[in-house]
Amino acid sequence: MMSIPISKSIIAIAGIALTLLIAEPAEAFRCGTRLVKDGMHEAEVLAICGDPEIRRDLGYALRNYNVRSRHRLGHGWTEYRINGFSYLSQEIVITEYVYNLGPRRKMRRLIFEGGLLVAIELLGYGYQK
Repeated sequence: MMSIPISKSIIAIAGIALTLLIAEPAEAFRCGTRLVKDGMHEAEVLAICGDPEIRRDLGYALRNYNVRSRHRLGHGWTEYRINGFSYLSQEIVITEYVYNLGPRRKMRRLIFEGGLLVAIELLGYGYQK
């Protein structure tokens, strides 16, 4: 059986490449030196990246929650009680941001539900402003 010599430099390069591949979550991108990822609030993203090229409200969605304990109801909440359980509904706004990162990088489409980032999508290459 033949053995193939593996040099230390090849192992080091493979290790660095693997580290770079797993360094950022799949649903994340960089604005300058800061990382934008799922779960961030709209205000955080605006502070990191600035104003998007496109911002629009896509519509509303109704989120339902089944809870056992009593909650104080705030703005936008509706409560229904069924056999000791509370059924809460909240209407949330769905917002889209599109960031143009220039002609050498792909644009990013960010979807916010209720002010929280839930999806980051890659679009085509950006354009010169």
